[in-house]
Amino acid sequence: QVQVMESGGGSVQAGGSLRLSCTASGRTTSIYSLGWFRQIPGKEREFLAALAWAGSQTYVADSVKGRFTISNAKTTVYLQLNNLEPTDTAIYYCASSKIRSMWPPLANEYDNWGQGTQVTVFS
Repeated sequence: QVQVMESGGGSVQAGGSLRLSCTASGRTTSIYSLGWFRQIPGKEREFLAALAWAGSQTYVADSVKGRFTISNAKTTVYLQLNNLEPTDTAIYYCASSKIRSMWPPLANEYDNWGQGTQVTVFS
């Protein structure tokens, strides 16, 4: 089994930055992709970014492109959040997918989730 755990959330003033980390452990050889999502209360979960575990492919949603970037170092995937806005306030989740199909993977192909980390942006 794979375990993923997020860290790095917090409170920041609008215009500031945060770097979220997602560390994978366990049977990491089964991972195809790690993805980042966020959930705003009352809204659907939003697929933000993804990174291929064994390759160089990345994906960043148009809604956050230019402000959010995804990268990795060994078994940790980072989501850099820049120029944050109050509307970015949400719980941010990391998830893994083992389905080797199209790129980027479909959001519903991520089936192994972390507990989430809260990001709060105040004006």
